[in-house]
Amino acid sequence: MSSIRKEIIYAAISKSHALINYSVHNDIHKRHEFKKQTVLADNSLTEDEKTYAIRRLTKDYDRDKILFNSGTKRTCENCNQKCLASLYCEFCVRNYLKAKFSNWTSGNDDIDNLIQKCQMELARPDVIVEWIPYNNLQNIKHLTKGGFSEIYKAVLINGKYEEWDSKKQQLERFGDQYVVLKELKNVENANQKWFEEVKSHLTISNKWPDIVQCYGLTQNISNGNYMLVIGIMDLSLREYLQQNRNQLTWKQKINITFEIARALYFIHKENAIHRDLHSGNILYSQLNSHWFISDLGFCGPADKSSTNIYGNLPYIAPEVIIGREYTIKSDIYSIAMLMWEISSEQPPFINYEHDYGMAMNIINGIRPRIVPGIPVEYKELMEQCWDADPSKRPNTYTLWYRIQEMNLRYQSTPDESFQPEINNELQLTNNIHSRLFTSKIHHFKNLPEPRNATKEELEAFYSGNNPNLHSKEQNYLEIPDDTNEL
Repeated sequence: MSSIRKEIIYAAISKSHALINYSVHNDIHKRHEFKKQTVLADNSLTEDEKTYAIRRLTKDYDRDKILFNSGTKRTCENCNQKCLASLYCEFCVRNYLKAKFSNWTSGNDDIDNLIQKCQMELARPDVIVEWIPYNNLQNIKHLTKGGFSEIYKAVLINGKYEEWDSKKQQLERFGDQYVVLKELKNVENANQKWFEEVKSHLTISNKWPDIVQCYGLTQNISNGNYMLVIGIMDLSLREYLQQNRNQLTWKQKINITFEIARALYFIHKENAIHRDLHSGNILYSQLNSHWFISDLGFCGPADKSSTNIYGNLPYIAPEVIIGREYTIKSDIYSIAMLMWEISSEQPPFINYEHDYGMAMNIINGIRPRIVPGIPVEYKELMEQCWDADPSKRPNTYTLWYRIQEMNLRYQSTPDESFQPEINNELQLTNNIHSRLFTSKIHHFKNLPEPRNATKEELEAFYSGNNPNLHSKEQNYLEIPDDTNEL
């Protein structure tokens, strides 16, 4: 096969996803055929690149057939079971992994059982959770300290599992690759509820394609703490918006929103809640030309108290701030803040301390000022998502479907029809401390019931205390170059 341009291939695959009309292509088989035909008709790809792209799409299709238990089964020539995958046999791969259970242990029965459960539910051979010996990690370098974890970068020797070799009847690895290590503290003190949450989210991240993949777990030999081994991404949404300021069209912005909404839909489909959505843990892979949600289930301390609030305050729903439980609708509120951030290319309430005053503003219905030029349907959906009353926010399917319809219209329009949105009123410089972009524990007392602000209240707030940096005094504020989130 001649030299192939992987970034071009993945961009074509991403485009084929964006052009799906879910009303017409209403099952996994129709969607696969549409994506395949879209790629084959793409004149920007060589024949070898189309072949590579079709194989990638077939891997996705095999996964979907297994997850949805749908499609024509074939008899595996090795185990004689009826399997759904065409590039491998899901039963052979699971049996291969099961035979190795006695060859490894984490030293913790809960973690061993978690990994084994994930392996017995795998849907494709390049998405497998495993126990990774610490000596398989080299060139470990400390990157940053998160709210309740230390973050490192390392090289995973031989890499993750990548392909099933039907002739050799064994899994082949990717080769040496960079990974992120997230050290988990207080795991030994964590209660069973925390382990159930870990189990849920590890399963999600290795089941659905829009979640940052976890390759497995390891243990820091210097202190005994367990560490997640996670796929490495290029940059966060916050960094991406800063680097591409005044260069993004609404076609691009709506596609970013669509990919984030789709990822959240898969999380909620598994009856899970993220609880800490913000632009620091929405991550971009340049190679895959794709956006991912990260930090599932590990966004706070393992033994965190239910009476405290953990998160990045501008993105936390008002009902959570006053002490109610996180719900799916709380995540929807966070999506609204992300929608605003994508529209304005800056974090919400960037010039405000994350303190009691901000909490009171959010509870009293203060929201960021709508930027000029925003599409009406995008604006209306965003405002519905940040309503103070959770029952008035859309459910995740409605959110995803409306964004998908919007995205389909925009992606079907030629690029030359769009121009980057330039807003010279928003000035950003280098003085905001990175602590403003970090999730942390908040504890507020005696707060009133959340409500929506009136138009008059919003205008009064904007004119006196503009949260969107429209005043000249605020022209010296900027997102720091180094964010604390991965």
